[in-house]
Amino acid sequence: MRTLHLDSGREMRGGQWQALRLVEALPGEGVAATLLCRAGSPLFRRASAAGVDVRPLSLARLLILARRYDLVHAHDARSHTLALAAGRPLVVARRVSFPIRSLWKYRRAACLIAVSRAAADVLIAAGVPAARVAVVYDAVPLLDPAGPHERVLAPALADAMKGADLVREAARLAAVQVDFADDFAAALGTAAVFLYITRSEGLGSGALLAMSAAVPVIASAVGGLPEVIVDGETGLLVPNSPPAIAAALRRLLDDPALARAMGASARHSVEMRFSIPRMVRDTIGVYRKVLA
Repeated sequence: MRTLHLDSGREMRGGQWQALRLVEALPGEGVAATLLCRAGSPLFRRASAAGVDVRPLSLARLLILARRYDLVHAHDARSHTLALAAGRPLVVARRVSFPIRSLWKYRRAACLIAVSRAAADVLIAAGVPAARVAVVYDAVPLLDPAGPHERVLAPALADAMKGADLVREAARLAAVQVDFADDFAAALGTAAVFLYITRSEGLGSGALLAMSAAVPVIASAVGGLPEVIVDGETGLLVPNSPPAIAAALRRLLDDPALARAMGASARHSVEMRFSIPRMVRDTIGVYRKVLA
C-alpha cells in the first residue's frame, strides 16, 4: 500500500505532530508514506530529520505524484481542498469540533477520520454519511514522569478560543502563579498541574501529552476532552468558569497525594488508549476499508 500525505500548516501544532508520528511509523507496518508539506515549515524540517520521504507541497507536485499512490490522506483543511484535485481515494483528518462549512467538500472524501466521537457527531449531524466517518484518537509518546514540583503550567496560545483569559482569572482567585509555556512539552517535567482550558476542542493532544508525563490535568468539559479524561480519576473536568477552575486548582495543589494518583492513572490511560502503535493500526484499518 502506498499513501500520500498532505499538510499545509505553518506551525507545529497538534495536527502536524499527529501527521509526523503517522508517516514515521507507517513504513514499519509495510505501508509506504510520502509527505507533502510547506517547504521550510517546522513539520518539513522535523520530517526530513526523521528520515521521512518529505517534499514541498504544491498543487503541481500533488497532481504529478498522486497517480503513483493508492490513496491520499489530507491532514488539514487547506490540504483537503487541494486533495480534491488528485483523483485518488481521499482520506481526510477532522481534528476540530466546530460545524463544517462545505458539506459538498466533505462528501467528496472516501472517509473522514474524526479525532473524537464529538468531532464525528458534528460531521454526521451536518449530513456526512455515518459509514464514511471513523474515529481514530490522537497518539502521544510516553514522556518521562514529572518529578515532585509545584509549578502550574498552561500552553501559551494566542487563540482566543483557548481560554487564556479564564486561566488568568482562575489563577488570581486561587492565589497561584500559572506559567504559560510556548514549548510546554519540554516544561512538563517540572509541572505539578497542567491547565487545558478551551472553549472548543476536537480532542486535546496537549492534555494527552501532559497525561503521558503523569501530570494531572484540569481541562474544560467541552468537545472531545471528556473522552480523554475520566473526571476524578485521570484528571478533573471543569466548566469554563474561573471559580470552578480555581477550585480544581486548589484541590490538586492542596492534596499532593491525590494529584500523584491522578497523574499515575492518567499515564496508564495513555499507555492503554492513546499509544502511537494503536493510532497507526487504527489508521491502517481505515485505509484498508477505503481500498477494499
